[in-house]
Amino acid sequence: MKLQIFETNDFLELCYLLIDESTLETAVVDPGMMKEHKRNEVCDFIESKGLKVKYILLTHAHLDHAAAAEDLAKKYGVEVYANMSDAELAQNLPDQAMRFRLPVNLKPLKFDKFLNDGDILMLGDERIEVIATPGHSMGGLMYYVPESGFACVGDTIFQGSIGRTDLPGGDFYTLINTIKEKVFALPDETVLFSGHGPSTTVLREKQMNPYVR
Repeated sequence: MKLQIFETNDFLELCYLLIDESTLETAVVDPGMMKEHKRNEVCDFIESKGLKVKYILLTHAHLDHAAAAEDLAKKYGVEVYANMSDAELAQNLPDQAMRFRLPVNLKPLKFDKFLNDGDILMLGDERIEVIATPGHSMGGLMYYVPESGFACVGDTIFQGSIGRTDLPGGDFYTLINTIKEKVFALPDETVLFSGHGPSTTVLREKQMNPYVR
């Protein structure tokens, strides 16, 4: 499976396109594009490559990750998938924007399909394993693609750091437990694609992340 990465907003959030190269089926992970020109950049790529968007997948419902989810779902006639525990966060996208004093007009977001720990999604012949990762938000999810050896982990863990837990739905001890029991349970060579910043690996974070000992 191929990944295409876009930096989509002032939070330097990363949106990922997961692309099955044989069928061109595509999952859009965390479309946080709050500005029209950023949305156009992603959509222009999708259309220029003839990609077939199948899913909009959210790792969590903070505005920097979910701002464009509804727009892209409508544009491509697909559904937004996320965890039910983040439904209230999604409904409060306008309040999130106000809290950060952002000059953007966001609407409440309603999820179309709820994902739970252990669910499997298919993209072409490859499976995407849905793994619950609460801590940064109550409904955090990561998307693990075992055949390709990577996972999209949202803001659960970063290279040498971890996600914030001072936002609504965050809990430090839950997050640390999630990282140890869920992220570190993946094979050491698994590449972790975070919601911000450079990629890393499970082994690197086991050995070097100062927050998880």
